[in-house]
Amino acid sequence: MTTTITRRTLMTTASAVAALSFTGLPKAFAATPKDTLVEAWAFDDIISLDPGEAFEISAAEVTGNTYDTLVKLNVADTSTVAPGIAESWQASEDGLTYTFKLKSGLKFASGNPITAEDVAYSFERAVKLNKNPAFILQQFGLTGENTAENARAVDASTFQFKVDKPYATSFVLNCLTATVGAIVDKKLVASHVAATTPSKDYPYDNDFGNGWLKTNYAGSGPFKLREWRANELIVLERNDNYYGEKARLKRVIYRFLKESAGQRLALEAGDVDVARNLSPNDYAAILNAKNIKTDAAQKGTVYYLGLNQKNQYLSKPEVREAIKYLVDYDAIGATLIKGVGTIHQSFLPARILGSVDDQPYKLNVAKAKELLEKAGLKDGFSVTMDVRSLEPITSVAQSLQQSFAQAGIKLELIPGDGKQVLTKYRARNHDIYIGDWGADYWDPNSNAETFTSNPDNSETPKSKTLAWRNAWNVPELTKETAEALLERDTPKRKAMYEDLQRKVLAEGPFVVLWQKTEIAAYRDNLQNYKLGPTFDSNFKAGISKA
Repeated sequence: MTTTITRRTLMTTASAVAALSFTGLPKAFAATPKDTLVEAWAFDDIISLDPGEAFEISAAEVTGNTYDTLVKLNVADTSTVAPGIAESWQASEDGLTYTFKLKSGLKFASGNPITAEDVAYSFERAVKLNKNPAFILQQFGLTGENTAENARAVDASTFQFKVDKPYATSFVLNCLTATVGAIVDKKLVASHVAATTPSKDYPYDNDFGNGWLKTNYAGSGPFKLREWRANELIVLERNDNYYGEKARLKRVIYRFLKESAGQRLALEAGDVDVARNLSPNDYAAILNAKNIKTDAAQKGTVYYLGLNQKNQYLSKPEVREAIKYLVDYDAIGATLIKGVGTIHQSFLPARILGSVDDQPYKLNVAKAKELLEKAGLKDGFSVTMDVRSLEPITSVAQSLQQSFAQAGIKLELIPGDGKQVLTKYRARNHDIYIGDWGADYWDPNSNAETFTSNPDNSETPKSKTLAWRNAWNVPELTKETAEALLERDTPKRKAMYEDLQRKVLAEGPFVVLWQKTEIAAYRDNLQNYKLGPTFDSNFKAGISKA
């Protein structure tokens, strides 16, 4: 008798919550299976589950539970990293070479052994695919031409990584905790490559298995991906080849349910074990509900407005400043994000080195009007905002629409699902974007580089940072960001990031609104349910049911 579930068994297990995806309303079903965790969750931002490509918040949770990395964030002390598949590592005296010794006897979920060759291949394919997260590795000087030399297997259990500059050691290690550093099964992925026609932009004759790995799995984490159906279902199954403590549950099922009210009712009825996207009102209402517990964790994620500098109005510095005075921060904090966020106006989240809590802006319509008149826009102007149809983003966008109108700015809201909004934003086709940015790794450079650096403002750059997405060409800040990255004296480095944040606050096309507090409500028969400090550290392996 095998522990692998068949498709029929899978669908029977999922049937108790399947109706939620189509009707949005819970029905009375039997309790969820004792060996299965069922979570109601809005994961419409997922575009791919290939760790070399995945760059969305929901995808981070899936890959964080299904793949492993050389090192990983120490959730008990986020100033350090912990072993992943590497048991030890050391940096050379000149800070240019990092050597990792792998734990012995490790296997992928497929049963194939994990070797340093798999690590080298994982780095190489991520760099050559050159998808959104590739810059995390490319920033160390890795290119398609030199990766094989600079990220290589010394022997079966030793991996060596050479960087181009003597970066702060903590920065290098934190970068390797990111999803793009996930180790894939070379033998399995290579058996699923598809031929491609080399071109100037992509000079390789195969896709490194990217087409297959978007919806399939080749990892070694505590769970393996069984199935993903966009805006419907994600199923994770226990990986019995995992080298660490085995997951206590056989599977995790994420059912797509977007509306907070539907999630709350499904949880109260026992049709799901966890509700992940509750609005502040529903969260408050459920706090004292029978048989329900809650958990909350401040995340390294900020919500912000991105003002496209291609727009003739938004490119005016007076308009950028005026918009910062047209946000009712107090009302948003007291009502719309109560319990799920904290007002925060700088791009570095609290608890990351160098973060500041400066809050120089308050709702001030008179000041905004004065700035608009100075910009030659006394009568205001019209502009659009792309909005993911998810709370509290929708409600905050509506609040902004009202406060903008007080100064004559006519704000048209364009709703869409996560993929639609992100695709448009990444192509720089927006006016204003409202959304979130989570740190890719627990180092100030993760946010500093994307908010303050834009080395190439052309339409086809190698690095598409948030500054690039908003067409903000800032050579001086780009230079200062690079200098902060190379500062190995921690107090000096901290001061440099504080300075960068204050410059963006005063001049930038970003209006940072709040820092996310992730919440979850769950049935009280769950044990060890805990949210982590990052989205890829919402671990499921330790959860069990009484």
